[in-house]
This record gives sequence, C-alpha cells and structure tokens, in this order.
Amino acid sequence: MTLTLEEEVEVTLGFDYKQLAEEVAQAAIDAEGFPYEAEVSLLLVSAKDIRQINKQQRQVDAPTDVLSFPLISYAFPGDFSKIEEDGDNFNPDTGEALLGDIVLCVDKVKEQAKSYGHSEKREYAFLILHSFLHLFGYDHMTEADSKIMEAKQNHILCQMGILR
Repeated sequence: MTLTLEEEVEVTLGFDYKQLAEEVAQAAIDAEGFPYEAEVSLLLVSAKDIRQINKQQRQVDAPTDVLSFPLISYAFPGDFSKIEEDGDNFNPDTGEALLGDIVLCVDKVKEQAKSYGHSEKREYAFLILHSFLHLFGYDHMTEADSKIMEAKQNHILCQMGILR
C-alpha cells in the first residue's frame, strides 16, 4: 500500500500521525478484504482550506472534518469483483489500485476530540477510517447504511485498540 501524506498546515498532534494513518489504512484494507495493493493520498489542511474545498466540491460553504474523493465506482459497497474491468482503476506504473483522496482538517480533529471527550488520536484514526470506508463505496445517507458504516468503524477501531 502506498499512502501519500501531505501537510498544508502545521500539524501539532501528540502522536506519530504519519504512522497512525498508515496503520488505519492497512486495517481498513485488511478488514474489507481489499484484494489489491492500493494507493491513497491524504492531505492535512486547516479549517479555512477545507471550507474552500467543501464549497468548490460540494457547494457547502462551511468547514467540515473530512472529505473523501473515491476514484473507483462500486456496484455495491465493498464489492471489489469488477475493479479489474476498468483499467483506469490502477496506476500503470505501480499496478496499485487508485482508491482516491482524503482531505482531513487538523483543526476539526482537535475541536471534535475535545467536544466528544476522547483523544485526538482516536478522532484522527476515526476520520481516516471513515473516509476509507467511503473510498470502498460505503455511505451513510440512509439509517441502514449509517448503521453498517458505524459497525464497521467500531469493529476496526476496537481491533486496533483505539477506543473512546
């Protein structure tokens, strides 16, 4: 797996956020049984920057915690059976599946960790995992879909020992 991490903001988190991002990414890939080597980019930004991206991409003029930009379309969430049918799903140089991009707001990690009463590490891991599930085709637009995502998130974070 290749995780390209870029910072457009000073990151002052009290843990190795690069290593944790890789661990969460691998845990998501393993839990979903993703059958290919994968490539993902993670961009860490400020509230101001994510607000601009959110406005451009979703027409929502407000900061958010994380944005996911999947590059693969799935017939059903977590169904990887048709990925090879579209040759554009793979990096021609590495052969890795191009899952997509994640944009994460460091300001929101800090704010939400405090608000929810858990660690910044837990919030950071949760947001990356949440985005990975979006990159695998999951969503939370209905109550049923939301319950599926929540169960997957809780299970993976619990397996990693990252608790509230």
